Amino acid sequence: MTSRLLGHVNLGRAVLALGMCGAAGGTLVAGLVMPFVGGAGLAARSAASTLTYLPTPLREEPLPEVTRLLDRNGHQIAQFYYQNRQSVPLSAVAPVMRQAIVAIEDARFYEHGGLDLKGTLRAFVTNTRAGGIRQGGSSISQQLVKNIMLTQAESEQERAQALVRSFRRKLDELRYALALERKYTKDQILERYLNIAYFGAGAFGVQAAAKRFFGVDAASLTLTQAATLAGAVRTPYDTDPSLGDEHRDRLRTRRDLVLGRMAELGMIGKDAARTATAEPLELHLSPEPGGCAGSAHPFFCVYVEREVLTNPAFGYSRADRERRLQRGGLTIWTTIDPVAQRAAERAIAARVRPRDNQVASETMIEPGTGHIRAMAVSKHYGRNPHDRDLGPSTTYNLAADTAHGGGLGLQAGSTFKVFTLATALKQGMRFGDGFSIPGAYVPSYGYRDCSGKAVNDPNTVIHNAGGEGGGGPLSLEMGTWQSVNIFYMRLEREVGLCDVVQTAKSLGIKRADGTPLHEVPTFTLGANEMDPTTVAAAYAAFAARGRYCRPMAVTAVVERDGTRTETPPACVTALEPAVADAVSHVLTGVFTKGTMRGQSIDRPVAGKTGTNNGYTSAWFAGYTPALAAAVSVGDIRGSYRYPLTGVTIGGRYYGAVQGASLPGPIWVDSMRAALRDTPAYGFVPPDMARFGGGFTPGLKEALEKQRKKEKKKREAERDKHDDGDSASASAQDATDGAANGGEAASGSARTSPLAGGGRTTPPAPRAAPAAAPLNRSTTARSTTARSTTARSSTARSSTARSTRGTPVSTGAHTAARGSSPRAPLRRGAGSAPASRTGWASLAPPRAAPPAARPAIRAAKTQRAAPGRDTAGRAKAGHATAGAKARRAAVRRETTQHSAEQHSTARHGATRHGAAVPPRRSHAGAAGSGHRQGRSTSAARSTRPSGSGHRPGAAAGKSRRASHGGRPDRPHR
Repeated sequence: MTSRLLGHVNLGRAVLALGMCGAAGGTLVAGLVMPFVGGAGLAARSAASTLTYLPTPLREEPLPEVTRLLDRNGHQIAQFYYQNRQSVPLSAVAPVMRQAIVAIEDARFYEHGGLDLKGTLRAFVTNTRAGGIRQGGSSISQQLVKNIMLTQAESEQERAQALVRSFRRKLDELRYALALERKYTKDQILERYLNIAYFGAGAFGVQAAAKRFFGVDAASLTLTQAATLAGAVRTPYDTDPSLGDEHRDRLRTRRDLVLGRMAELGMIGKDAARTATAEPLELHLSPEPGGCAGSAHPFFCVYVEREVLTNPAFGYSRADRERRLQRGGLTIWTTIDPVAQRAAERAIAARVRPRDNQVASETMIEPGTGHIRAMAVSKHYGRNPHDRDLGPSTTYNLAADTAHGGGLGLQAGSTFKVFTLATALKQGMRFGDGFSIPGAYVPSYGYRDCSGKAVNDPNTVIHNAGGEGGGGPLSLEMGTWQSVNIFYMRLEREVGLCDVVQTAKSLGIKRADGTPLHEVPTFTLGANEMDPTTVAAAYAAFAARGRYCRPMAVTAVVERDGTRTETPPACVTALEPAVADAVSHVLTGVFTKGTMRGQSIDRPVAGKTGTNNGYTSAWFAGYTPALAAAVSVGDIRGSYRYPLTGVTIGGRYYGAVQGASLPGPIWVDSMRAALRDTPAYGFVPPDMARFGGGFTPGLKEALEKQRKKEKKKREAERDKHDDGDSASASAQDATDGAANGGEAASGSARTSPLAGGGRTTPPAPRAAPAAAPLNRSTTARSTTARSTTARSSTARSSTARSTRGTPVSTGAHTAARGSSPRAPLRRGAGSAPASRTGWASLAPPRAAPPAARPAIRAAKTQRAAPGRDTAGRAKAGHATAGAKARRAAVRRETTQHSAEQHSTARHGATRHGAAVPPRRSHAGAAGSGHRQGRSTSAARSTRPSGSGHRPGAAAGKSRRASHGGRPDRPHR
């Protein structure tokens, strides 16, 4: 008790002495004690009472720190902060930095107890003589108190109160400083001060300042660098080096002052101080941008930011979530894959330029987890010059929905047909099942939404490709590969509109603008506006064998104290695995026989194109077992007003942009690059006992009729070509005979290409020069037969592809390894095996058997070889007649042998129970009516259509009819 009383008396005396000195030397210190100086005794008693009973130390909330976003590999891709700060322990600060800050701000820091009377008086006298601030008057403890009050201010009013120059604030600051001295050690106070102080240029704390000014950590600061930062603390705005040369000159002056002060205190030698003073500032200002504008992947960054701000898992209210993002010092691990992101960005940039009015967007999603691996847009992120609406930049995340910073979306077109396909297979439809369609279709009955309300549209006429009005029988596969609108409108009516809508919803389908789905007859044609992220996630579910996972951008959150919270995928089983496998089986044909024929990523793939009404937008969505992606293209000014017709995109002119002409190639290039280091896996083969053996009435006859029609057309073209070749060859033979009569007369022999072992044979009688065209036609027929047989085998075999987990050889259409007996295909509930009546059984006869080919090649060869009878060769008419006779003989022989060979092949395949291995078709080979996407009854689409489109960022109001759009043109 006695020591405490003595301490009170000594403290009162110190304050009294301070007041007396202030009266003599100026008002700064006097002002500090004037509220309680009314006389010597009164001042002593008031000061002792005020400073003895100290308040509870200030409530110290965690300092605002930077929240960092990391990619899947742990590399930073963005940061958010209210104050650019990264707190570090005192041990992580260079000793020279500690010395510099103490020398210039509080030289007696380790000696006083929070109030340095000598230091305060000395600073006052020094600053008065210098006419400016050369030494700090407040202790480091007092400055820490002021910074705590300022940092915890929630409003501008609170900030103003923390900065106001008043006697009361100065007294409170001193009282809290004394309380801090009782609570913490000197090193703890210094550590807190170095982490809270503002150094200028947007850097809070010594670590952020070291990075911002010099690009180094606080532990690596040199003498001159440390002196520079210590000099910036007192007047950070006047010495901000990012504001120009004048500010840098002030900063250098402050640095030299610190160096001089350190030499005075003996912290460094005078020679070292002079050497350091002679050095330039050597600043290396490293930008530390906050937010998504400075991110390497800004559109994905926007998605993550919106996810944090809208997800209740990050806080009870939006204000809480925003505060946590800006101040929490979180480390957020995200799903983005730099390889996939780079692949998407490059594929888009190669075909669409930022200054184009048309914009392309792509999202890649990992099946089975929903992890977003890439999110790219053809435009730069940010504002355009002069804040124009149009230009190379946009602040809309056009790859996402409005909830994640996107626009209103684009109509998805025929990518929606996959939901009708899945519904049909779920309800029992089989491969090969189908029906005949008319040339035009009116959805006047049979359509009800999920509330039971009839939504028929008798005023709308649906046409197939180009509106030519073709019709006829189509199987499920053919209708999908050729993307036939009327077929899918009929199919939607048969399976039920509401059932299709429910299938889509189970796969995460929702409108980009967040409003309810439009349940209209043209739902299957893509009447709803979508974003690539939502569509990619739905298609990823087919790759995951029916397991739908919500798109996911964050995998873990690490608090500033190191606590880590994992975020598991949010997945549900939306489809039976067998149904998903069957869908994948059909969609693989889009690449081999349909609208994407000829485009491949050298591994098993499945997908669907989509082109909307009037070419308002174009899509492609597809997947492999390892990755799914969706690409959309539309005009940012408003897709209804600016359709994708007669446009130049990326320097290339397009008469009309379709799903396979621009989104498709972007998808192919990006997926190929994104998967270059990923093993190629095949899809799980479909259950042929459940889905095989379908039947389409009239399809066999239609295909046969089409095949004959195409055969006649080929023969007519061949005969026309042969006649021209015969006349030319005969005339050339006559010329050659006249010129080479001596050689012919000598009876010299030539080496025949057909002779083995170099044996020479005399030329046979001159064959008709029609051999070459005949051989070419025969090859075409042979190719068709092989291709058709391969398709038949694939449709019937249960081992067309290897299951996931077993790498298969690359290729757009990977053949099965080995074979297995075919399960009997059945119709209905009967037990007797059904006959082969589906489209897959319609393999036309093979042509050009091996036994007949030598004769054909011989006939072709003889046209180029000189004969013995020169006079006979000169008679063109005779040669032409002989050519026709020989050609007819060869044709009869070839046809007969081909039929025998085809019968033997089919018999052998059936007998051994193995599918005939497919062969690669030659370019230009003609096939049957159902080959690779060519229509037999409804011509292939050339003018896709859709249901009114709502544009993206600069969207205008949708011009949508009551039925959801204008589906008077086909979708693809």
